Amino acid sequence: MRGILVAASVSLLLSLVGTPLVIRFFRERGYGQLIREDGPQAHLAKRGTPTMGGTAMIIAGLIGYFTATLTLGPRLSPGGLLVMGTFTGMGAVGFLDDYIKIRHNRSLGLTKTAKFVGQALVAVGFAIGAQYVAETSTALSYIGTTAIDFGSFFVVWCFFLLSGFSNAVNLTDGLDGLAAGTSALVFAGYTVIAFWIFRHPGDYSVEAALHADAIAIAAAAAMGAALGFLWWNAPPAKIFMGDTGSLAIGGSLAALAVLTETQLLLVILGGLFVVETASVILQVASFRLTGRRLFKMAPLHHHFELSGWQETTVIVRFWIVGGLAVAFGLGLFYADFLARGGIG
Repeated sequence: MRGILVAASVSLLLSLVGTPLVIRFFRERGYGQLIREDGPQAHLAKRGTPTMGGTAMIIAGLIGYFTATLTLGPRLSPGGLLVMGTFTGMGAVGFLDDYIKIRHNRSLGLTKTAKFVGQALVAVGFAIGAQYVAETSTALSYIGTTAIDFGSFFVVWCFFLLSGFSNAVNLTDGLDGLAAGTSALVFAGYTVIAFWIFRHPGDYSVEAALHADAIAIAAAAAMGAALGFLWWNAPPAKIFMGDTGSLAIGGSLAALAVLTETQLLLVILGGLFVVETASVILQVASFRLTGRRLFKMAPLHHHFELSGWQETTVIVRFWIVGGLAVAFGLGLFYADFLARGGIG
């Protein structure tokens, strides 16, 4: 528990203090956000706001994690290192994407192929480390493993999960503070889940419990970093996280799900991210099949903006939905614990 508190506190403090320094650094170099012309017209006023703020989150999260683990333990736990490594690796792919956009003054960064390769490399590294170093199960999991074992296709599954969820967070990151606030809630949920597994190892698999303490610390460090960044990203945002932050968040959430054997539960805990992604898929499918759009604009948060909701109203209400999804997911996790014969 002390490690969780230290990691969260250090990350929160560093993110709070460090983000303004990042804002100043990027502003002096003209690293401002480019706004798409086909988006909501009200967003054009945000053009030039410093971006790539995810760098502040990643640095704060890493320092918070290593401060807690190197002083209180467990040192160099494979599970915790894999989460933070994915957090950093996916963030690096996003950073390249953001930097190319700014460098060439365009709304498109890495090509689809380059982005695919970057995410694939991170996913392969994670999958190999998870399977052979952290000794994670290669089976599909909900709360604990199922009968479906991916075997040699575990790498493919990890790529699908990491890239899918990182892109889901990226789609959600369209309003000031929306992705940062929602992700902090999901990271908090995973802090509880990993800590619970650590305290009740007999009720879960050996693989899930093996590194649960370090995984809880990693989740807490990411949560603190996201909350500290949210202070400056809340509307009106002083900085955007960019792909640097959104890919880092999505990738690390997927890593947490794999290592705690809650892969399918992530769909519920991160329900808001899933709904936002589904709205884009449905919009595209509807237009191609019928020539009509289901929403005024996708992702879903833009639909409500164009329906007359104030941006802050959309953000707060979506936070509520995200919080309810996390609460429901934790309720299912606890119900499963009771079904296993555990005593709360």
